[in-house]
Amino acid sequence: MKTVKDVSAAFREQLSALYDTNEIDSLCMIALTDITGTSSAKIKAFPELEIAEEQAEKIDNILVRLKTGEPIQYILGHTEFYGLPFKVNPSVLIPRPETEELVEWVISSVGSGQLAVDNILDIGTGSGCIAISLKKNLIDAQVSAIDISTEALNTAKENAELNNVDVDFILADILNLKSEIEHPKFEIIISNPPYVTLEDKKQMHSNVTDFEPHTALFVPENDSLIFYKAIADFAADHLEKDGLLFFEINEIYGKQLVELLTYKAFNNIELRKDMNGRDRMIKAVFGN
Repeated sequence: MKTVKDVSAAFREQLSALYDTNEIDSLCMIALTDITGTSSAKIKAFPELEIAEEQAEKIDNILVRLKTGEPIQYILGHTEFYGLPFKVNPSVLIPRPETEELVEWVISSVGSGQLAVDNILDIGTGSGCIAISLKKNLIDAQVSAIDISTEALNTAKENAELNNVDVDFILADILNLKSEIEHPKFEIIISNPPYVTLEDKKQMHSNVTDFEPHTALFVPENDSLIFYKAIADFAADHLEKDGLLFFEINEIYGKQLVELLTYKAFNNIELRKDMNGRDRMIKAVFGN
C-alpha cells in the first residue's frame, strides 16, 4: 500500500520537468488533502501514513493529468477564493491571490464609511469570484456582473448558488454594449479584464496558455489597453459622483493607466502593489 512519502516521491520525479520543488510539493499536498480528506498538518507529520488503494488510484490519475500541464484546480473542479469555495473549469480563469487583494481593497474602502454602496458592477466576471465575494461581505449591496461567455456565466451562477448569494448575472460584451445593462448608476465598478499581450504569453507557463480561456486572458498587441479604455468610458457614464473604479492590471501599464484615467476625469488615482511588490491594482474616484 502506498504511503504519503511514496506519493510525494512520485510527484517530484514525474513533475520535475514542469515545476520547481516548492510548486510540486504544493500540488502534491492539494491532491492528498482533497482526495484523502486528511489535514495538511497530519500529512506533513506522518509521511509513512498509508493511503487507501482507491484513493491512491485517484491521486495517480491526477498526476497523469498534471504531467500534461493541466492545472490542478481544473482537475479537481474546484478551488478556494477569499475563504469561499468555487467551482472552476476551462470556461473560466482560475482565481488568483492577487485578485483576493483587489477584493480586500474594495471591502476596506467601503468599510471606511465614506461611501454608501447600493450597487456594484463586476465586468468580466468569469467564475464570479469577485462579484460573489463582494456580495458575501457587502450583503446590503446589489451586485451585478457581466461576461461575454455563456459558459462562464453558467459557472458563476452555480458558484452564487454554492455560496448562497444573489448576484444578477448578465450576458454582455463590454466592447459592444447595447441595452443589456439597464440599471441605476453604480457606486462601485470593478474589473479584472484581459490584459496579457502575445509578448507576455511567451513568458507564461503552459498550464495557463494551454488550458485557461484565451478570451479572458489575451489582448491585441496593437491595443493592449482596449478593455481598460472601454470600461473607463462605461464607468464615466454609469458611476455615481465620487463612485469608485477598481482595476486589476498588467504591471507594465500602471503609468499609462493612471494617465488614461486622469484624462477621462477620474481623480485620487491610486496605484497599488500586490504581495509580490508589483503594480497590479488601481483605484480611481469619478468626478471632481
